[in-house]
Formats: sequence, structure tokens, C-alpha cells
Amino acid sequence: MTTDERAIVHMDLDTFFVSCERLLDHRLIGKPVLIGCTSDRGVVASCSYEARRFGIHSAMPMRMAKNLCPEAIVLRGNTGIYTKFSNQVTEVIKDTVPLYEKSSVDEFYIDLSGMDRFFGCRQLASELRQKIIKETGLPISFGFSANKTVSKIATGEAKPNNEIQILKGNEKPFLAPLSVKKIPMVGQVTYKALCDLGVKHIQTLQEMPVELLQNVFGKHGRDIWKKAQGIDHSPVIPYQERKSISTERTFEKDTTDHVKLKSILTAMAENLAYQLRRGNKLTACVTVKIRYSDFQTYTQQRQIPYSAMDHNLIPIVMDLYKNLYQRRLLVRLVGIRFSNLVEGGQQMHLFENDEKIANLSIAMDKMRQRYGDRAVLRAVGMDAKTIGRWNPFTGEPPPLLANRKQ
Repeated sequence: MTTDERAIVHMDLDTFFVSCERLLDHRLIGKPVLIGCTSDRGVVASCSYEARRFGIHSAMPMRMAKNLCPEAIVLRGNTGIYTKFSNQVTEVIKDTVPLYEKSSVDEFYIDLSGMDRFFGCRQLASELRQKIIKETGLPISFGFSANKTVSKIATGEAKPNNEIQILKGNEKPFLAPLSVKKIPMVGQVTYKALCDLGVKHIQTLQEMPVELLQNVFGKHGRDIWKKAQGIDHSPVIPYQERKSISTERTFEKDTTDHVKLKSILTAMAENLAYQLRRGNKLTACVTVKIRYSDFQTYTQQRQIPYSAMDHNLIPIVMDLYKNLYQRRLLVRLVGIRFSNLVEGGQQMHLFENDEKIANLSIAMDKMRQRYGDRAVLRAVGMDAKTIGRWNPFTGEPPPLLANRKQ
């Protein structure tokens, strides 16, 4: 099939983290909500449309966001809950379409090329969107065109909770009046460089010779020019399971408190191990990261037999931390990553009395599923009780789900 016959849908869950939190607590509906680290060093990971009216946006320093909207409700996020809702949406898409790409936790590309022989592609996309809304309760928007770039930009124009189709041949007129910031590969640095050239709208890019952009930006410039013309031949890549899971914690105040550091690392490892077991995953590689106050960052990793059990993973984490911490400097950040993930349940080790430990883990996991990720934890991690669940961008903790429902 030629690219002229392609039918590509880009679906994006609207303010995904905020929408998940609103499903858990309906009192948040209609109010300005910020998701992210609450400390002055933190940034906004996501915000509601009500908060955006005050000029708040993702990646803005939390301190600035609070100044712009003092009445905003600030939540620290919950990776476990967001992953659960994301997987629900993925399952709906997986059961409905022949080919899809999950590009992020809340974003999907769907290839419906050829489906118009059996269904109307636009009708199929609309029915899928309504099915997602009905089965998950999450608002979602989509853009529909002949390629990924135009569909993604169209989704941005469709939001919130709507859909747009760009017919074949209308790509350039649709893109022309939009800001060059709408082009997916144009970040802040590239946008500033384009503004310095007097280019602020996509129409100006469309009218420029490609050689000029290539002279300024190299190969990157040619790619920008093509996208401005609505040209994108990139395929929808079939979804593959993630191969790693990680979290990190940036401290509000740099520290050398070893008891605190060990407690936090233990709690982080315990939480990640629970995420592995919940997803029926095993890890074969453990990595620990430390960043000092001078921003020097060091990591160590170790290959291990496949495991998802706390009593196997936590000692490895502690050993790697001990090897890493060899400097008398304040610590700014610590992080843990489990990689080389595979599907599978935990295996019992011969010559080890693992049955009691496994049963204990099952009982603890049931409590976490009912009351929240941090409802139960080891005594050594009690100093980190307040870190709660992990924000996927900052590693910072939210309040316990059980506490918030009181």
C-alpha cells in the first residue's frame, strides 16, 4: 500500500494524570489541579485546563505555578494508578484495531490503512474513541490524516475531548496558520532559532526554500521543512512491552544523611519490585544512580538471576549504593532502575525457604492493591513513608490514596 492510501489516527488522553486523579476523587472536577513535585525545586508534570487559563503549563517550576494560581490543588502523582488506566486504554485499542503504536503512557498511533474496505476509517476511529471513554471514563481526543505528523498536530487542535479529520490534500492549508511550535520535532531551542530567522508560523516555513533550512539546521532542517509541508512517511511501529522500570528522588535539600538515603532507596526498591510483580515481570539487571550537589552523576549496575522479590533486589540495591557513595559530598538525587524485563512469575530458589517470604509478599501486595502502593512497607523504609507513590517525572511522592479518600 502506498503512503497516499494511508489512514493514520493519533489518539491522546486529555490531561491524563489529572483525569485519572479526577476519577479517584470527583471533588477535583472543575478545579485547577497541578500534578508534580510540591517542593520549590519541582516542576509541573501535568495540569488541568482550569490551571492553564492562568498561564500554567507542563515543565513550569512549581513555585511559579503556585504564584500564578495560589488556589490550585497540588498532587504528587501515582505511577501505579496511571499505568493501570493506561493499560486499560491499551487493551481496548489492542482488541479493536489491527496495528497500533503506544508512543507514551497516554499517546497512541493507529494505522487503519485498508480498513475502509470493511468500515469507514473515520467512523471506526470515532467508535473506538467512544468505547475508550465509556469503558475507562477518561476523556480522549484524536486527529486523523494520511500521516503521523499531521494527525498528531490535529489532535492538539481537537483538544479537549474532540476529534478532527484532515482530508487528503488539505494538509498544507491546515498547517499554514499554526505556530511552528506545533511541529513535533521543534523544541524551545529550535523555536528560538526559527524566530531569529523571522519564522513564527508554519506557512512561512512552507514558503522557504528547503536549502536555507538545511544550511541553518543541517539534516534536521530538511526534516522540519518536510513536516511543515505535511510530508511524513514514518510507519506506525507495532507496540512492544517496556524493557525497564525506574524511579528517582530529587531532594528538596541536599543531604548526607545515610540513614535517610538508605531508607528512601529501600522504599523505592520495594515499590518498584511491587510494580514488577503486579505486571507479572521479572528483572535481570539492577542499576543505582547518585547525583551529588556539584551535579556529578554516577551509576552502577549488576546482572542478577531473574527476580521480582524484595528480599533479592533490596540487598543488591544497598550493595550498589555502598559502592557508589565514596565521596564526602551532599547528595542531590538518588535513583533505581530495573531493566532487562521479561514476562514471568517469581520462581522459588532451591535450598532457600522462600515459601514464607513469597506468601508474605502476596499478602502485602493484596493490601497495596486495596489501599495504595505505600499502604504497607518494611520498617527500614519507615523514614521514607512520606514519599508515598512515585511521580513518573520527578520521583516525588504524593499522599497515600487511603489518606486522601478520608
